[in-house]
Amino acid sequence: MNRSLPALLAILVLGGPVAACSGSKGGPTISGKRNSTELVPVASPVVSSEILGREPVANTAMVKHILISWSELADSFQGHLDPRAAKRSKADAEAEVRSLVKQLQAGGDFDQLMKASSEDTVSAATGTPFRVTPDAQLVIEFRQLSLRLNVGEIGVCQSDFGFHIIKRID
Repeated sequence: MNRSLPALLAILVLGGPVAACSGSKGGPTISGKRNSTELVPVASPVVSSEILGREPVANTAMVKHILISWSELADSFQGHLDPRAAKRSKADAEAEVRSLVKQLQAGGDFDQLMKASSEDTVSAATGTPFRVTPDAQLVIEFRQLSLRLNVGEIGVCQSDFGFHIIKRID
C-alpha cells in the first residue's frame, strides 16, 4: 500500500488511520468526541443549512443569539439547565425556534425576544454581543454560522447546547 509521509506519521502517532470528518468511524461527532459510537445527528429542519453551506463572508463578526435547548442536553449544562428546557423535547425546541424566527422575520425586536426567551442567561440579561473570529472560544457550530451571516441576517445552528438563533449585528 502506497501512503504519504503525513498519513504514515498519523498512523504511527495515533495508532491507526485518521478519520478526517465528523461521522467517520473514529472521527469527531457533533460533540467533538473521538472514537465515539454515537451516530452523527441528521440536521434539524430548523438549522440554516443554506447559510452553513456557503463560504464565510467575514473573519470577524459581532452577533447576538437566542439559545433554545431541551431536556436531553442536560449533561452539557452541568446542572444548570434552564427550567424551560428541562420540560422541553427536541421537537418542542424546534417548534419554539420556528415561532421565534417567524416573529423576527415579521419585524420582532431581537433584543426583546432574546431577553424573554434565551436560555443563555448571561447574554439574555446583558444583551452584550459576542465577537466571533475563527479561533474564538465558542462552539464550532456557533462560529461557523456567525462568520457566514451577512450583517442583519438571522440564522439557526445546532450545538451540544441546543439551537442558537443568531443575528449578525456588525
